[in-house]
Amino acid sequence: MPHTPALPTPARGTLDPSAAAAMAVPAGQACSIGPAVDIVFSRWTTPILWTLQSFGRQRFVELQRRIGTITSKVLTQRLRQMERDGLVLRTYYPEVPPRVEYEISDLGRSLQPLFAVLAHWSDANLDRVEDARRAYDAADSPGPIRRA
Repeated sequence: MPHTPALPTPARGTLDPSAAAAMAVPAGQACSIGPAVDIVFSRWTTPILWTLQSFGRQRFVELQRRIGTITSKVLTQRLRQMERDGLVLRTYYPEVPPRVEYEISDLGRSLQPLFAVLAHWSDANLDRVEDARRAYDAADSPGPIRRA
């Protein structure tokens, strides 16, 4: 039977049993949120979802223009994967010329609270991250040594 690493024990009374069960790490994975992180935070997924959430339904060219530095090939690949994952809806209109529009799905929209928390964290902490990077880069050693 594969070994599942033990979770750190929280301070008494801070984690309800259902939350602890949700945090259980499946066998063969280092982290229980790894698969979700792979889906949501793979390169370009977040900017695409953010753009569709902010501006609504868009055609391919509009989406590419708003994102800026993404190539057509990569945008096509990401949109196909996100459609497969259920995060984006693709609507094909059989007109001449054909028209295709993309919009965020309800499942993709359900990530909005996560993005809001990340935006709040960024606002509150990115300056601290930059300070830590400058301090690290200026040090002669790989990082500050903490002694017990």
